[in-house]
Amino acid sequence: MNDARNPRPGVPASNAPSGSDPSSDDLRREIFDRADTIVLKVGTRVVTHSGGVLNHDRIGLLAEELHALRSAGKRVVLVSSGAVGAGMSTLGLTSRPTDLAQLQAVAAVGQTKLMDAYDRVLARFGYHSGQVLLTADDVNDRARYLNVRNTLHSLLRFNAIPIINENDTVSVEELMTTFGDNDRLAAMVASLLRAQLLIIFSDVDGLFDGDPSLSSSRVISTVTTIDATVQSYVRDKKTGLSKGGMASKLEAARICTTAGENVIIANGHAPGVIQSIIDGKPVGTLFVAQGHSLSPLQRWIGFSARPRGKVVVDEGACRALIRNGKSLLAAGILDVEGDFRKGDVISICDESQEPLARGLSNYGAADIQRIKGLKSNRIAQVLGHRPYEEVVHRDNLADRKSTRLNS
Repeated sequence: MNDARNPRPGVPASNAPSGSDPSSDDLRREIFDRADTIVLKVGTRVVTHSGGVLNHDRIGLLAEELHALRSAGKRVVLVSSGAVGAGMSTLGLTSRPTDLAQLQAVAAVGQTKLMDAYDRVLARFGYHSGQVLLTADDVNDRARYLNVRNTLHSLLRFNAIPIINENDTVSVEELMTTFGDNDRLAAMVASLLRAQLLIIFSDVDGLFDGDPSLSSSRVISTVTTIDATVQSYVRDKKTGLSKGGMASKLEAARICTTAGENVIIANGHAPGVIQSIIDGKPVGTLFVAQGHSLSPLQRWIGFSARPRGKVVVDEGACRALIRNGKSLLAAGILDVEGDFRKGDVISICDESQEPLARGLSNYGAADIQRIKGLKSNRIAQVLGHRPYEEVVHRDNLADRKSTRLNS
């Protein structure tokens, strides 16, 4: 049986412009039919008018679309931007504050307006809305990561629609750099829930093969590999309200597809866009899952956890890790960076500093400094004990082949 997370036989190996793949509709319909959980992300420009005022008519239509997905038997989680924009309009601001405290205050005001708008329109269809505000630490810490997942599952069981946003009112890095935008946050939520489909609503029709403002440019219907050619198509628009753009959406698609899920980027203003997705019609750009779905632990290590340090390994260790699927032994380690402890996530890099993998270290940085380059049978002589033969066991490792790590 074919898994909707993987390309089916007959799907082209190259990226193709819209309409060139006769099996595209069947693939899209199969992906949607097999997805029991869907994450829908909407950006600031989708839920607000120009200037940041909430577009209540569009939010009402969004509630109808969420209801359509629920009526199709899907569990739905919404990741929504718009708090800062809504706060700006409420407070009469014409430009996004640059002072962090002011920006957090604006987000606090706007978040209440945003949730009130969602709560009122979802109630028409008999749903509760459940606000979930996240910081980077909530997905970086393993226990908190699991708590978030359990909370989301509980909200879904209570017939509520979780509405997720960054916790801008208490975060520092989030407003500036950590998640970067809600596209990446949506990808991490999709990975956390193992949602088989992430839908990203944009204000453009999808990924174009040229400048979207030119009539000669066409939407790419299906992307099977996010390669250099696809990266070259990215053209972002800069505004004073939204932090995201096509580059961040492409990064979100990379995270999801390498974890084994599918992504559709579509125009959130297009009439009937969700119904078209339900019907398997070729709207927007479909990014097809790569390889097999990763385990929950691999997802956390590869995409959510923040590495606390780094080890540099030799060529032999590189081959063992990437080609042969082996654990990391002390003998292959050349250098250690950072002050990490046993159980922390660390990056594993080759001699040119290219990231190969991430994993849970069985030893702290100080101990690895003492045993690097040694055969496993010599560890006890140096440390006085050898609790583990491996520095990073294969079961606790996510390599570049499965996650395409950037750093």
